[in-house]
Amino acid sequence: MMIVRSFQHLHLCLGLTVLSQASISFHDLIREAQSPVISGFMTSCRRHLHQFPELMFEEYNTSAYIRQQLDLLTIPYNYPLAKTGIIAYIGRSDGPVIALRADMDGLPIDEPVQIVDSSQRGGEAVEGGGKTTGRLLMDDVIPQSQNAGKMHACGHDAHMSMLLGAAKLLKARESELPGKVVLLFQPAEEGGGGARYMIEEGALKGVQAVAGIHVWPSLPSGTVSTRVGTIMAASDRFSFVVQGRGGHGAMPHLAADPVVASSAIVMTLQSLVSRETSPTDGAVVTVSRFNTGQGASNVISDAVEVKGTIRALTQATFERLHTRLEDVAKGIASSYGCHVEMIQWSATPYPPTVNSPELADMVMELAKGAQAAFEGKGDQKVVLVQPLEEPSMAAEDFSFYGQLVPSVFSFLGIGDKELGTDASLHNPRFRMDDSQMPVGAALHAATAIHFLSKASELLQREEGARDEL
Repeated sequence: MMIVRSFQHLHLCLGLTVLSQASISFHDLIREAQSPVISGFMTSCRRHLHQFPELMFEEYNTSAYIRQQLDLLTIPYNYPLAKTGIIAYIGRSDGPVIALRADMDGLPIDEPVQIVDSSQRGGEAVEGGGKTTGRLLMDDVIPQSQNAGKMHACGHDAHMSMLLGAAKLLKARESELPGKVVLLFQPAEEGGGGARYMIEEGALKGVQAVAGIHVWPSLPSGTVSTRVGTIMAASDRFSFVVQGRGGHGAMPHLAADPVVASSAIVMTLQSLVSRETSPTDGAVVTVSRFNTGQGASNVISDAVEVKGTIRALTQATFERLHTRLEDVAKGIASSYGCHVEMIQWSATPYPPTVNSPELADMVMELAKGAQAAFEGKGDQKVVLVQPLEEPSMAAEDFSFYGQLVPSVFSFLGIGDKELGTDASLHNPRFRMDDSQMPVGAALHAATAIHFLSKASELLQREEGARDEL
C-alpha cells in the first residue's frame, strides 16, 4: 500500500518571490545550517541512524525514522518506493523541479569501537590513531552500531541527515521557492541498484535535474569537489568456476589442474587493461577471491571459484571488458584441459556517473562564492574548493538518474587525521566529521534554490551542450 502524507499550508502565499543568488547564498545557508537548532538536529539524526544500520532493501526502521522527521517538519511524502524508499516534496507544483537524493543502506561490516569526545579531557588518543578535539562530537560518546555485523561505513547516515537538514532549510523558505524540490531517500545503493527501482516506480516523474552528495574522507574536511563529465566509474561484479579434473599432487599429468588454469586466467585478465585499453581510458579488472576449496596440500582440486570486479569510465569500454573477460576465461581454461562453468554477473551493473556541465559548473561557482565570503571574514577553512582533476574508479547507482535527466554528483571532504576521520570508505574504522554536515545540507539547499531560480537558462545551455556532442 502506498502511503501519501500531506499537510495543509499553515499560511496563505499571497505572492511569489524568486530567490536570487544575492538574497540567499551558499555562505548564508551554511551559517544558518551551523546554528545549534539545525546542526544539533542533524547530529541527533545521524547518531540515531548510525546506531541502527540496515542492509539493502531492509531499511524499514531507517525509513520509519525518516518519515517521522518529515512528519515533524510537515513535509508531504509518498511511501514506499522500491520497498523502503521515500519521495518527499517541498515547494510549488507549477514550476521547475529538482530532486535531491540520499542513500539509506548500511554495510555488512562489524564496527569495532566507540568514538569518545575528549574535548573536556585534553584530547585523549582514540583507537586507530589521532586525537579527538571536540570538533567531531558534541556529546561524550557517539553510540556505535547496535545491529551486529552491520555498519554505516560509507557515510549514508550522514547523507540522510544532511538531506533532512536541507529539508529544514528549504521548508523555512518554501513560499519563496519558484518551483518544487523532491527529496529522494533511496534504498540499496550498496550493490542493489536501488536507484533503478526508484526510477521504475516513478521517482523522476516531472523531475528536470537531480543532485547528490557523498562524504569523501580522502579530501580535507570542508572541501567541496566535483567535475564536469564522468566523475565515477561503471562497475560490475563477476564470478565463475574453472572446472578441471582433480588428482594427486605427485602426478599432475594425470589431472587437469584448475588451479594452474585459473592462475593463468587471473594474470591474463590484467592484459585487458594494460594491452587492450587505451592508457587515457580508465579501466580496472580486479580478482578479489580465488577459492580452491578444502583439502590436503597434496591434492589437486577439481574446481576453482574466481570472483572479482570490473570498472570503466566509459560505457563502451565497460561492455568490451564484459565480453573479453568471458573470452579470456573460457579460452585459457580450454587450453589447460579445463572448462568454465557458471559465469555470473551482478543483477544490476552500474553505469558511469556523468555530471552535467552546466550543473557541475553551477556547484563549483556556488562553492567558490562561499569560500570567498568566508575568507573575507577571516574564516579560512569553512569551505575549500577543489575541482576534481580525475574521476574516481568507485561506482554509484546515482548514475541511473543521470541517464535520464541532467545530474550533478559532488564530494564533501571529511578527512582530518587529527580527528581520525581520514579512514577510507567501507573501512570498519570509518568515522564521520559531524561538523561538515552543515556544509552538505547547505550545498543541497543552495543547489536546489539556484537551479530553480535559473532552471530555464541552465536547461537550455545543457540541451545545447548535448546537441554539440
